[in-house]
Amino acid sequence: MSTEHEGQATTTVVFDGVCVLCNGWVHFLLRHDRHGRFRFAAMQAPAGRRLLGAHGLDPDDPVSFLLVEDGYAWTDTDAIVRVLSGLGGAWKIPSRAIALCPRALRDRLYRLGARNRYRWFGRHERCLMPTPEQASRFLT
Repeated sequence: MSTEHEGQATTTVVFDGVCVLCNGWVHFLLRHDRHGRFRFAAMQAPAGRRLLGAHGLDPDDPVSFLLVEDGYAWTDTDAIVRVLSGLGGAWKIPSRAIALCPRALRDRLYRLGARNRYRWFGRHERCLMPTPEQASRFLT
């Protein structure tokens, strides 16, 4: 899934740092990414804004999940499929199941959830603060 350069993950997940659902996704990845493949950038942080802009997404109105791996970018459900697949093991099963659904339909459903994420799942006052052990995996 991802290569390592001097022990650093080269695959970055850009997430909404104040979205309750998005923070849950990051916590899930931190718990299940046993090899430390992924690093994270909140879209509210300068690094997240730069990555969004560099890949054609509006940093002031992001409605997409962004995954950047070795300079290539994936969004929406393609990014989710790639992340789940990258976790390996049994996580490849839901990854393949999602991939079987036509992209137009799954992305439409994803966008519906993304547009309503604060209303349906809530919003934090501040961005996720990583623990000291997790801090090296977060870009600022």
